[in-house]
Amino acid sequence: MSFAPLSLTAHRRPARSGGRPRRLVMLLHGYGADGQDLLGLAPYWAEALPDCAFVAPDAPFPCEIGFGRQWFGLEGVDLAGKAAAARAAATLLDAFIDSELAESGLADEAAALVGFSQGTMMALHVARRRARALAGVVGFSGLVVDDGSLASEARSRPPVLLIHGDADPVVPFPAMAAAKAALTAAGLPVETLARPGLGHSIDEAGLRRGGAFLVDAFAAAPRRP
Repeated sequence: MSFAPLSLTAHRRPARSGGRPRRLVMLLHGYGADGQDLLGLAPYWAEALPDCAFVAPDAPFPCEIGFGRQWFGLEGVDLAGKAAAARAAATLLDAFIDSELAESGLADEAAALVGFSQGTMMALHVARRRARALAGVVGFSGLVVDDGSLASEARSRPPVLLIHGDADPVVPFPAMAAAKAALTAAGLPVETLARPGLGHSIDEAGLRRGGAFLVDAFAAAPRRP
């Protein structure tokens, strides 16, 4: 299947400072949602990241459930099928990241990915395969979709924060521990935050921790000469 003719529509929030952004957070939505949905996270973090712009692309395909968008189909697809589909969709996402960085004049280390659910799957898949490390990755309620190539294909090792509700009925809570084990084995530094009683969602505590992680990740990221 060829993805060359496709491009991603994006929703944007400029830097709170009003000036040229020095940081960029890319927000990847979940299955059946769209970029505008996840762009709603930006106001929670804008004050702590005043020089940061936020961009949230729509996934490339109409969702098979009849509304929203999807990075890849889930109906009747096993884990191996998800890995193959994520790999195909990653071509588009990687190109989008390159385009956004070129347009803004920023390097990988000035950018971070934040994903929710299927968006987390995409963020974790793409981030570790980029030649230069992004500042960091925050993944809410997701998992690692791996076909056994995670460690061998890791080209960079950005820090990762995984946040997951222990009452999640969509992506089971043990997926967070499995993701941490797989990413750690591939050499990525991983932090986790379990949210008691939380379902397939993002709560206030998760937002606070995610924002603090982004602030620290940007501060720690090396500057390109």
